Amino acid sequence: MNNDNINLWVVGSIGIDDITTPKEARCNVLGGSVTHACAAASFFTKVGAVGVVGSDFPHEYIERYQRLGIDLSGLQQQEGATFRWSGVYESDFINRRTLKTELGVFGDFKPELPPSYRAAPYVLLGNINPELQEHLLAQVEGDPFVVADTMDLWINIARPALNRVISRVDMVMLNDSEARLLTRCHNLCNCASLILDMGPKYVVIKKGEHGAHLFTRDSTSIIPAFPVADVSDPTGAGDSFAGAFLGWLSRQNTIDIPQLRRGLCTGAVVAAYTVEAFGLESLEQLTMGKIENRYQQLLSMIDIRA
Repeated sequence: MNNDNINLWVVGSIGIDDITTPKEARCNVLGGSVTHACAAASFFTKVGAVGVVGSDFPHEYIERYQRLGIDLSGLQQQEGATFRWSGVYESDFINRRTLKTELGVFGDFKPELPPSYRAAPYVLLGNINPELQEHLLAQVEGDPFVVADTMDLWINIARPALNRVISRVDMVMLNDSEARLLTRCHNLCNCASLILDMGPKYVVIKKGEHGAHLFTRDSTSIIPAFPVADVSDPTGAGDSFAGAFLGWLSRQNTIDIPQLRRGLCTGAVVAAYTVEAFGLESLEQLTMGKIENRYQQLLSMIDIRA
């Protein structure tokens, strides 16, 4: 699928997952950070996927991407096996145990941007080796708004490259434990201040079912999570949160604190839909009307004037 007007591209993993939750066990679930982030962004903007799959990747999964309108010019398919992950969630649906990780072709992934992606105004660097994030940033043209995700693995083994990436992006998005590991600090306000000292304008610290905090030099914003009564599969919630946020932001094409707050609340809404089913099942049934309805519900929940 080709399109010359990509507004946002996302790089990260594309995988096939075996997932067990307290509710159900599923095999061969289409997953990965690119999958969830692109699907969430697709409701708001023209989004492109940068990733790699193996020769075993089912064509029906490609068709699912296409039905969501995701551009696949940046998708590589190589001889070999697609990245696979298997995990079990505990009764709280938060803690999980990894049973198996098979990198397959993802282990040798060397991402290249199609020409139509290089001037895109918005970029989401998903959770991959920061050296690969740097490799992609070197291919970017213009001055896009760039959000970078990371994880404890890269904080522990690739800190110099990660520091360079953080210094070059506009926003860092990570969870509370990762923020503490990165800064060796416990208080999240102090963590954010130290990360801001590294170069980004904005820091979003995610707190799972307790929402997120947006930090700048001059302000702190509390972003609530939308309460979900019936969780099926929490996999990909953070990626959906980031994808919907950036997709919504690119649709507004204005970057200021009020718009960032609205975008993050939109991300919280889409992430809540994600966890109500396995993989993409909920997002594939989602509509803009449902997103807007739940967004208004979220606003009413936090309106202290009511």
